Amino acid sequence: MTLAPSSSLTPTLPGHAYTDPAVFALEAERIFAREWIYVARADELTGRGKVLRRQVGPETVILLRDRGGALRCYLNVCRHRGASLCTSAETTVGNAIRCPYHAWTYAFDGRLIAAPNWKSMPESDREASGLLPVHAVEWAGLIWVNLDDAPQPLPAQLEPQLSYRFGGSPDRIARWGMEDLVVGARKTYTVAANWKLIQENFQECYHCGTIHPELVDAIPTFARTAELAAGYQADGYGFAEGLDAFSVTGKARYPLLPGLLPVDARRYFGMVLRPNCFISLLPDHVIVHRFSPVSAGETVVECDWLFDASVAAAPGFDPSDTVEIFHRVNQQDFAAVEGCQPNMRSRAYRRGGVLVPLETETINDNYYRWYRAAMGCHESAGSTVLGT
Repeated sequence: MTLAPSSSLTPTLPGHAYTDPAVFALEAERIFAREWIYVARADELTGRGKVLRRQVGPETVILLRDRGGALRCYLNVCRHRGASLCTSAETTVGNAIRCPYHAWTYAFDGRLIAAPNWKSMPESDREASGLLPVHAVEWAGLIWVNLDDAPQPLPAQLEPQLSYRFGGSPDRIARWGMEDLVVGARKTYTVAANWKLIQENFQECYHCGTIHPELVDAIPTFARTAELAAGYQADGYGFAEGLDAFSVTGKARYPLLPGLLPVDARRYFGMVLRPNCFISLLPDHVIVHRFSPVSAGETVVECDWLFDASVAAAPGFDPSDTVEIFHRVNQQDFAAVEGCQPNMRSRAYRRGGVLVPLETETINDNYYRWYRAAMGCHESAGSTVLGT
């Protein structure tokens, strides 16, 4: 489909961008192997000897803390014969990391410290056989890793996105104090849809009045397309009259998060942080989604509800009223994109679909611009041609 020059509709990515295994493999190399990827909560690594395994683009990595508490990340590959050191999503080890195949053993700082027939190995061989490190940093209580040998600093990736969301004030997110919050609830969803379809959905509310009754009851602006700006509203979106909390009942049960100002009360802020994070900021809690692409047509989404530590530790803490509203939103969104995914292969969608003006800034001008640059794409007759 080629749009007339005067059309108000903007082309989406072509259908094969959501279905082709070759495109998915290219994304693994050009996006997930080069950019900072959100992989875990920092407080998931508080226990001694705790090891997490994560898939990051074409590689599997392990995360842990050394004896001094410093964050460490390595490729999940024994330097002997290539066995996986960690075979589950998380485990606890003793004082070292031991390969389950031939018992090569590594210190938490990555050094090879023991192996069968150890005396036959010269000192130089041992020094060269340590685990291969991966860049890892903590930001706002979240752990991000980067497979690139010399990555840009994480702020260089995140701050332009935060600035766009907050109207030029990227530091505003610090008021929510995410690094001091704790997980009060977690839900994991396996979604039969491409990761980009999910993220496109999360960046527009053109669909909200159609499929999200609870959401638009809580935040009426989301149902009034005439009131929605083309991009984000920098000061967030207000709750409906009479509602004091973003929950099923709308009744406030928890105080304003400690760092927030009165202007932040009764407001919602949502944002995709590329390439695999979505954050929702509320007055008394924060919701963080982590997208993990499994294949061109499947994505695992982990969703955490974060609360002030004192609130979560209080007797009788029960966040079900707060959790339920966005759990329903998640289910509605995932059902919608699962309904689209099969039609990405249709001849009707061979050259893609269209974005209306309300969707164009966040999806085309912002998201697609990043995606095309990362993938090495160019435009041809109104559609995207992927680089090789």
